[in-house]
Amino acid sequence: MEPCLENVKAIRRSKEEKKLLRKQIKASHTLLKHEGISTVSKPTKDYIISLQSLVVANGGLGNGVSREQLQVVLGEGGDVETLIMHPHKPYALVTYRTEVSAQRGHVLLNGRQLQCGDQVVTLYLSYVDTVDSESGVCAVLPPGLVLVEEFVSLEEEALLLDAIDWKSHDEEVTVQKALKHRRVKHYGYEFRYDNNNVDKDKPLPGGLPQACVFVLERCVRDRHVKVMPDQLTVNQYQAGQGIPPHVDTHSAFEEPILSLSLGAKTVMDFRHPDGRSVAVVLPGRSLLVMKGESRYLWTHGITPRKFDVVPACDPESPVAVTSDFSNHSNLTLSRRGTRTSLTFRNVRRTPCDCAHPSACDSQQAPPSPPSLPRSQTDACRLEAEYVHSVYEEIAGHFSSTRHSPWPRVCHFLSSLEPGSIVADVGCGNGKYLGVNPEVFAMGCDRSCALVQICSERGFQAFVSDALSVPLRSDICDACISIAVIHHLSTQERRQAAVEELVRLLRPGGRALIYVWALEQEYNKQRSKYLKETREQAPPDDHNQETRDSPVKLSVHTNRTAFNSQDLLVPWHLKDGGIKKGGRVSKMTKDPPIDTKSPVLAPCPVFHRFYHVFQQGELEELCARITGVMVQCSYHDQGNWCVILEKTRDR
Repeated sequence: MEPCLENVKAIRRSKEEKKLLRKQIKASHTLLKHEGISTVSKPTKDYIISLQSLVVANGGLGNGVSREQLQVVLGEGGDVETLIMHPHKPYALVTYRTEVSAQRGHVLLNGRQLQCGDQVVTLYLSYVDTVDSESGVCAVLPPGLVLVEEFVSLEEEALLLDAIDWKSHDEEVTVQKALKHRRVKHYGYEFRYDNNNVDKDKPLPGGLPQACVFVLERCVRDRHVKVMPDQLTVNQYQAGQGIPPHVDTHSAFEEPILSLSLGAKTVMDFRHPDGRSVAVVLPGRSLLVMKGESRYLWTHGITPRKFDVVPACDPESPVAVTSDFSNHSNLTLSRRGTRTSLTFRNVRRTPCDCAHPSACDSQQAPPSPPSLPRSQTDACRLEAEYVHSVYEEIAGHFSSTRHSPWPRVCHFLSSLEPGSIVADVGCGNGKYLGVNPEVFAMGCDRSCALVQICSERGFQAFVSDALSVPLRSDICDACISIAVIHHLSTQERRQAAVEELVRLLRPGGRALIYVWALEQEYNKQRSKYLKETREQAPPDDHNQETRDSPVKLSVHTNRTAFNSQDLLVPWHLKDGGIKKGGRVSKMTKDPPIDTKSPVLAPCPVFHRFYHVFQQGELEELCARITGVMVQCSYHDQGNWCVILEKTRDR
């Protein structure tokens, strides 16, 4: 015989039961505060509420609890009529067929612990109003998007996977890279991630793998594509890996884009610029065809996570689900495994003339690069936009990449006498201010945001231009200027920056200066900056200013040798690095991050001005300054460096 509610009320609670009740009440308060769900621990005559419907706190897809696992546990109470699990929510709503079953489930399952992967979750059940099971409508796929399930057989899938030799690094056939969130191979043409394009004049001699021919012939036969693709990118994703939202560069590839999924299934998120989103389940052995709007306008990406929310195994289940999908009675979790995708494309030979010019790089006028300054006013304007404002915007991300002090700078600081006064002019995030605790170190920087980071770290720092530091002359025993002077755009301003360091020094004081070197390979050693072996571009013989035609600055390709001394160097701002309200440089190709969107927008790109010094140039600059002596000069990991000594009062 089932216990009635009155008998339950009369039971004297133990210490453990009281503890459980407190946690149950806390979970109910959390549901009310964050989800607007009103609950009670048990129905009373004064509170009219359903006797069959319960909310299961902590028992949701957002907590890693699958539908199948929760159904088994809830079944201990009796027959379940409906179970609603919202995507990414930490709770579930259950309605039992009878009041008695709901009561039994409430008594038996409160405090029940579930092992969900590598974590343990505790369920807390409370009564709620009647739960409506909405029917909902399947989300509409983006226009032009087609998903063909079981495009290849299990045997064909195995053959394709065996044909991809990840141990081979034959650059004559393929280009293989290990990216941060996946590893890739390129066939036919190398896809360049530094400019999101291909070099159409440099095909890879091996072409596409012979093992893929039957797939391409089938695509042509089924009219998914008119001609055989000539470029293939193979991506391998381990569980938890993904790819940021993006639109394949219009000028690089024709339509359609074909993506064959092998191995584990995953969810690919499509997002329209107006905010509409569709999460498309890609089963193993399926072919995704992107044409028209879905290829040219909607971003597509895979969120890095180990579980996806998908329809439960049911032949009648819809393929597409969205974040606001109204029928939550058939969703569950799918653990990701290793997935390999084969993306086939045709390299475009003519400019793109698609119907989406706002998203088309072929139909947008390229931004005009700035010119080398011809006056003091021009120089100030250039540095304000391409140095000062950029560092203000990227300060957080920049600081996160600047955490390891360079050893030879540390050696210089550690060699100073205890009690020495040291000025770090252009201190950035202050990583050198705490190297030697026995000296009094103060820093200054043009970026308010970087100075704020110094302050938060407990360092003495203030906002100042490197050309006019608000300190008395002859006050410092030592000064350092690390990676600062190369941001000044004229020789006169670079010399003035060195003179300002000398002004701060007392007679006998020393200054250490680092600037970026044109020669990134010195004494047969390549700097760490040159990560990849690339063909070096020829020197830019035209980068000479004339009175009639000022020279336009070129944009440098990261991780390659420099081909001119004055250039713009891209900074790719990573997720979360942009401050609220931040803008993007005029020389940026990507839009800013949409902080209101749950889907990450492409990372913006900023451009910083640099004058990279050639061998001997820094010493020549210092030789023009009276009252100083160059103690030593050296090349350190792609930088030219000098140590100056102030020899007398100036």
